[in-house]
Amino acid sequence: MWPGSRCPACHSAIRWHDNLPVLSYLALGGRCRDCDTRIPLRYPAVELLTGIAFAVIWSRGFAPEVASLYCVLAACYIVISFIDIDHKIIPDLITIPSLWVAPLVALVINQISFKESLIGIAVGGGVLWGIAAGYERLRKQEGMGFGDVKLLAMVGGFQGWEASLFALIIGSILGTVVGVSLMVARRGRLDMEIPFGPFIIAGAVLHMLGGPAIISWYLG
Repeated sequence: MWPGSRCPACHSAIRWHDNLPVLSYLALGGRCRDCDTRIPLRYPAVELLTGIAFAVIWSRGFAPEVASLYCVLAACYIVISFIDIDHKIIPDLITIPSLWVAPLVALVINQISFKESLIGIAVGGGVLWGIAAGYERLRKQEGMGFGDVKLLAMVGGFQGWEASLFALIIGSILGTVVGVSLMVARRGRLDMEIPFGPFIIAGAVLHMLGGPAIISWYLG
């Protein structure tokens, strides 16, 4: 990656041996080597979460090439989630290139077919775009960012159309539970903006790890 990581306080370049996930944080005592500023716990937490995600994916017995793809997806999903939580945006820098890459990956890895990837992009993006556009037309205000539309299209492109619908349903359920809980905690106040991306991603990851079995169980 270029440019390399820098301390957000003193802007000193971080040495490679100070940038080892989790281990460097522990070795440095949670502080920058140059300015002694405390490193936020969020950094090793995200690193640890990514490592756990990789371990869980590899434990599921996927073919090595599919497991590798899912690890890359998981890393992207984690980045998207934290950016959406912080800034209420989903970066086009990740989602839009993914829409071009996904069908090509399907051709090479064959985790889904090329056709299924294209259908997944169309269904994932199309369904959520219809909901977002309909809400905006009816209420005269944006109820859902179109970053979510591109994210769900990305899910469909890499995991198939079933995964995109699964992620949307699970994400909607989780988002409703969290939204209602926050509304109750705020004593009925509705003036809040809840990022939907992390909920979509939770559904996508659940489908990745066992979605087809869950769908079969439900339909049965």
